[in-house]
Amino acid sequence: VQFVESGGGLVQPGGSLRLSCLASGFPFSSYAMNWYRQAQGKEREWVALIGSTGGRTNYVDSVKGRFTISRDNGQNTVYLQMNSLKPEDTAVYYCKSNSFDSWGQGTQVTVSS
Repeated sequence: VQFVESGGGLVQPGGSLRLSCLASGFPFSSYAMNWYRQAQGKEREWVALIGSTGGRTNYVDSVKGRFTISRDNGQNTVYLQMNSLKPEDTAVYYCKSNSFDSWGQGTQVTVSS
């Protein structure tokens, strides 16, 4: 099982980024997927969930209305569209299926002027 995150970078407050995560090693379309993030010096935090078909989503309160999780089961990829970014969104972002122990390397998102 492997997760490869990409799409992070440096963005100004109020800006947008789209993260991608390519999954492999398991039947992707059968599993819910999550995004997590970890800010420097803080514990890893769950951010968003999407069900296996994409019909169910959920978000941590701090990103509701700003972030959108989606998936393409044909491409084994899950996305996180992040709008209206704030400095407190700065973190390393990871995708994961909670049915497996594996973590990817993450992608760094830095929101700063």
